Amino acid sequence: MIAALESHRADRRRGQITRRGALGLLVLPFTGISSPSAAAKPLRIVCLDDGLAETLLMLGVGPVAIAGRDVWETWVVEPPLPPDIADVGTLLEPNLELLQQLAPDIILAMPYLDGIKPLLERVAPVTTIGLYTEAGQPYQRAVEATRQLAGLVGKESEGEALIAATDVYFSEVRQQLAPLSARPIYVVSFMDPRNVRVYGKKSLFQEVFDRIGLSNAWTGETNYWGFATVGIDGLGTSRDARLAYLEPLPDGAGGTLTESPVWNAMPFVRNRSIMRLPAVLMFGALPSATRFARVLAKAMTEGNTR
Repeated sequence: MIAALESHRADRRRGQITRRGALGLLVLPFTGISSPSAAAKPLRIVCLDDGLAETLLMLGVGPVAIAGRDVWETWVVEPPLPPDIADVGTLLEPNLELLQQLAPDIILAMPYLDGIKPLLERVAPVTTIGLYTEAGQPYQRAVEATRQLAGLVGKESEGEALIAATDVYFSEVRQQLAPLSARPIYVVSFMDPRNVRVYGKKSLFQEVFDRIGLSNAWTGETNYWGFATVGIDGLGTSRDARLAYLEPLPDGAGGTLTESPVWNAMPFVRNRSIMRLPAVLMFGALPSATRFARVLAKAMTEGNTR
């Protein structure tokens, strides 16, 4: 979600953080906006959650605006964001004047934005859809959100196709990775050269692990978003674990890590069991889940260690 990503980026500035074949099934058209009635005027949607926005794009529906194009291009990556989609600014302080000018029919938000919901409702009706909650199960919530969005824009068959294709792809990846599944994997985002966010229970990555037959090396507690913030030395709990880290790295982190005695003492460093993954939206929906499975499978099968 943009909220946590913006927090992640702010922390980094302060120094604390400072296709395969089946994927083709998921590449639904990115062009054209549809509404429940083909002859009706397209529904103008402002989407203030990247997980919901990536789902809309996979259904072939473009929102008129999102919050934080730079966040999308850094963390979401795909599906590509069409250039005509406006950027209404930061998540918690969207440009209300621009929102008024865009004249949306509906604003899609998440529970994190309940504090500014009255302001948004001055512009258009607000529908809140939560993918990440204290109860966890973000994958099931992403499936439910896909169906809700598909019903909203009259793309029910496309929604079911996206859900089915995601399941098929996970089955294929599970079979592909079965010979490599014995060793557990840490999945982390570096916050600075000494600390990471490690993803576990309640995270989208854990849900993907469960579906493609991999075990998570992190079995500790996690927060609302499905991660825990720990020092690098906190990743020494599993002696045979591999480490998969997500780009982008904080500025200067790579060189500092190679000089760190703590880092060099980690079993996955000594065993050269480190995988570099391109950016994936860790707070996304079905498209992000698919991207994570794909880039992880590629790293595992190609021996993409760094």
